[in-house]
Amino acid sequence: MSLPTPPAYGSSTLSDVLPSIAAVLGLPGRDNVLGLPASERFVVLLVDGLGRDLLQGREQLAPFLTGLLGNSASSTITSGAPSTTVTSITSLGTGLTPGQHGLAGYTFRLGGRLLNALLWEPGLDGLDVQPQLTVFERLAKAGVRATTVTPSRFRGSGLTTCALRGADFLGYDEGSGTDRRVELTVQAALSGPRSVVYLYDRDLDHAGHKQGTSSDAWAAELVRIDALASALRTALPDDVRLLITGDHGMVDIATDRRLTIEDHPELVAGVRLIGGEGRFRQLYVAGEAETVARRWADLLGTDAWVLTRDEAIDAGWFGPLPPRLAGRFGDVLVAMATDRALMTLGQPNEFGLVGMHGSLTPAELTVPLLIG
Repeated sequence: MSLPTPPAYGSSTLSDVLPSIAAVLGLPGRDNVLGLPASERFVVLLVDGLGRDLLQGREQLAPFLTGLLGNSASSTITSGAPSTTVTSITSLGTGLTPGQHGLAGYTFRLGGRLLNALLWEPGLDGLDVQPQLTVFERLAKAGVRATTVTPSRFRGSGLTTCALRGADFLGYDEGSGTDRRVELTVQAALSGPRSVVYLYDRDLDHAGHKQGTSSDAWAAELVRIDALASALRTALPDDVRLLITGDHGMVDIATDRRLTIEDHPELVAGVRLIGGEGRFRQLYVAGEAETVARRWADLLGTDAWVLTRDEAIDAGWFGPLPPRLAGRFGDVLVAMATDRALMTLGQPNEFGLVGMHGSLTPAELTVPLLIG
């Protein structure tokens, strides 16, 4: 079974977006590897869960976004691995690969326990987990006005600190409509002669998780996102470049395509912690990783790519991975290759999901980079 194509770090991933913008704005040591057009002001709209495949054939629901797919300036990029929000947003904000920043997934091992990097935990500071400079900090030092426009409750969160620190924080009420988000974004874009604004919208992802990407709820959110993007382009001056992307795609997983790990003793044997998520499990093991990997590969067959951490590093899944961060990534990585998912009783909330992501399939990994 051939391995999936890994993210092309350094040329066409989320971790290349802000460094390319920084290069356009004249920051030394940065290259515009994405070939972004010239401008002094940029707005980056990140739509959680906006995979490129999910836009295909949605012209009636999203005429503005699908219209940009045909724009010669637009392109396709990928998230990193795993294709999940924590890892992707940190890659975007820091310009680092997953291996370099160490935010290894939805849940990953930190100090002998599992950290849920969306919920975080009391007393743990983002700087303790990710102390390297973000691109926003570098932009601010260079005199570029950097701003994040995100839900107000994310102010000071662990993930915000890891990925977005250095930017001014403008929060919006999640119940607010399109007008408020556009207002804050335009205000931030015009706040300096050179500016970069990051606008985050999460509701498309939530609809997909809860009801699936074929649901009416998901379609309604895509219509709303299309209206938001169109309204932004109309409200922003012509010299402001609007970039629209996603942090991952999504696939719907039927109930009968889910395997509960604890129901299979041969899968649990030798495994101390089960991290990651249903489409990308990270196994922290006692003993030899190769032995555990063989058992999982024998049971799952062509449904999954099962690699040890060293094999995944050699395959380019995470980019460079320094020894001090290696233990955050699973001793064994299990990435789903078909429409199946691996559930664990340790994360009961996952059993209610319809849409999932995390693996290296094109549907999950590939996202648009739309330029308007």
